[in-house]
Amino acid sequence: MRVVQLANLYSPVSGGLRTAVDRLGRGYVEAGHRRALVVPGPSYTRRETEAGLVITVPGPSVAPGYRFVLDPRPVLRVLGGLRPDVIEVSDKATLTVAARWGRRRGVRTVLFSHERLDAVLAPRTPPWVPLEAVADRWNRRLTAAFDAVVVTSAFAAAEFARVGAPALHRVPLGVDLDTFHPAPPDEPGAGGGVRLVHLGRLSTEKRPDLALRTLRELRRQGVPARLDVVGDGPLSGALRTYARRENLPVRFHGHVPGRAEIARLLARADVALATCPYESFGLAVLEALACGTPVVAADRGAARELLAAGAGLAVPPDAASFADGVRRVLRLPGEERRAAARARAERYPWDATVTGMLDVLAPGTPPP
Repeated sequence: MRVVQLANLYSPVSGGLRTAVDRLGRGYVEAGHRRALVVPGPSYTRRETEAGLVITVPGPSVAPGYRFVLDPRPVLRVLGGLRPDVIEVSDKATLTVAARWGRRRGVRTVLFSHERLDAVLAPRTPPWVPLEAVADRWNRRLTAAFDAVVVTSAFAAAEFARVGAPALHRVPLGVDLDTFHPAPPDEPGAGGGVRLVHLGRLSTEKRPDLALRTLRELRRQGVPARLDVVGDGPLSGALRTYARRENLPVRFHGHVPGRAEIARLLARADVALATCPYESFGLAVLEALACGTPVVAADRGAARELLAAGAGLAVPPDAASFADGVRRVLRLPGEERRAAARARAERYPWDATVTGMLDVLAPGTPPP
């Protein structure tokens, strides 16, 4: 089977989307299929890799490190040359024209939904905008255009279930259990006190400010906590200013390109903070759990679906609740909570994700 993956906003700094697209593509090749990836870049390029063909088409920069295909016609021309059996689209905007292209040619098309539309729009629109109605209108168009829609969580599925999507499949993402693993027992820690970590893009919808406010609240309560912030984004400057003003022990690591280094930072922490209330899955949560680090997550969005007894808590997204959640998690014996976190992550190997996606991508796949 020739699988062509299309993705917008795919870049070295695009976090979960890039991780998912790459791991799935590698899995398709390992399963014996031919895979090609088409993404935006500064110009047209074409190169062969161990994980298949990678093609970039012109797409302007829309934010530092991110590009977006505004004119999809070059993508359609590339598809004509690739002659795919199935097209997997990781985009809900310009690249969705591939669905119409595929239908005219008898090529199966699958939308991989990496975000919930109404949740993404919520922090960016005035409260009077009828977000649910706007999202429903667009999602009806998507479900009519594509042969199948894939979501990764119950939270992500809700917006498509709301419009009666006829071919909706739920395929959870996975985690690299070899790269993300608990620290050796004798590995030195990061100094005294409670070690917190926040992994994610520093943008408004991710609520990274809540991690710093949680740290401030814990220290106000007399808890000697410190925080590692892993990631970059438009709020970086404001967060650094806040940390200096409040005299908070925060280390900003910026974008960390190496997965092994990210795993080391996660494994050395006592608790990971998953502050975003709009996550459609929560890959960073799963990576922390795989490192044996329990998670305090927002009690809305999909991140809470990844937690289990002993592996973390879901709490309201405010500093007092997060601080209380951290203290409650730390009351559990260290070995017990780390074992519970790792055991939870082991339920999500990437092999299962690849198998689930191949079942959906195969031409002739019936609705669930």
